[in-house]
Amino acid sequence: MAEKVTFFERIQALDRRWIYIVVALAIIIPLLIPYNSDNVTSPPTENVYQMIDSFAGREDRAILMSFYHDASTMPELYPMQIAILRHCFERNVKVFLLSFMPTGAPIIDMAINTVKEEYPEIKSGTDYCNFGYIPVTLAMPTVIGMGDNIATAVPTDAEGRKTENLPIMKGINNYSEMNLVIEFSGSVAGGYWLTYARPKFGTNIAVGVTAVMAADEYPYLQTGQFIGMLTGLKGAAEYEKLVDVFAAYRAPGDVMKPYVDANGKKVVPGRSFSSDILKKPEIQDLIKITTLTEAKFTPEEFAAFLKKYPAADQEKLLQAKTEANGKVVIDVAKLKEGNFANTTWSDLNRMTRNTPYKFKVARIGMNAQSVAHIMIIVFILIGNIGYFIQKARTAKK
Repeated sequence: MAEKVTFFERIQALDRRWIYIVVALAIIIPLLIPYNSDNVTSPPTENVYQMIDSFAGREDRAILMSFYHDASTMPELYPMQIAILRHCFERNVKVFLLSFMPTGAPIIDMAINTVKEEYPEIKSGTDYCNFGYIPVTLAMPTVIGMGDNIATAVPTDAEGRKTENLPIMKGINNYSEMNLVIEFSGSVAGGYWLTYARPKFGTNIAVGVTAVMAADEYPYLQTGQFIGMLTGLKGAAEYEKLVDVFAAYRAPGDVMKPYVDANGKKVVPGRSFSSDILKKPEIQDLIKITTLTEAKFTPEEFAAFLKKYPAADQEKLLQAKTEANGKVVIDVAKLKEGNFANTTWSDLNRMTRNTPYKFKVARIGMNAQSVAHIMIIVFILIGNIGYFIQKARTAKK
């Protein structure tokens, strides 16, 4: 009589191609059918966010983003760059960009153009300055030179305009104002800035690195030479969350764009970082990555929201509203974009908290990565259990 084959023995004899298929599906399905998940933000990511946010609305502060990588590391680094640019455009933070690698220059253009689609009012030379490709042989004089005068170290931008004549340079001279450098790299991150800019000028430095690089960079983080670090897709997902919860947040009655109040003070939309806010249950609505179509208001919020728009749009919104659980609900899926002014439609979509796909790529990717890792761990556990059971049965015989 043939001996009964156990489940674990069947697994041991399983064609490995079935395992590859299951792992592939574990990656593909969460990418095609995203689900809402949360990413707990870590101090290194929060520190980068807070420093950038502290520059919001200031004429005398800016950041520099260095794209020191090529297309091979874009899956992990590009979502970070998109998230940071979105943060800067939302909170009116001046941005300078450069690359010491020729392959980094087109990535800068791609990142800027991708984010600018949602911010048509953002202007080159005024809100951001792209220096483009600077040969690596000029890296040392450029890094040191910007400590004395940025316009002298890099006299023209990528469009050939004189740096000193650009509106963005108002209030910006050197590292005293451009007081944060973030380098994105798939190899050695922050080397030039740590060697030349930080010791001589006290420049704040942060890095965005691939996950496998993180172990090499942590000593610099622990000694304070880096003020923060974004690590792989996880770091990008954390930053996306922070931007949604704070920078991109708009209460229904808020003004959507920066403005100058009666006292001449510049007011920037969004809200300042607070770790307490991240712990509130209602924050889960702000970080959903599945499609949302309903904008919800209290009656008071809805009244404040209506006041900002033309009378014709107000009438249409009043007709379209429904009420549920004491809230006024507007379902944008039941409305037509062409029936509203551009500003009304844009702001109404903002109130649905439905983030455009390009601003949640890292979080969707983390879903797939998490599921795939869990599946691999399960296979490892089952395989090891089956192996030792089989060894025990063999020894018993």
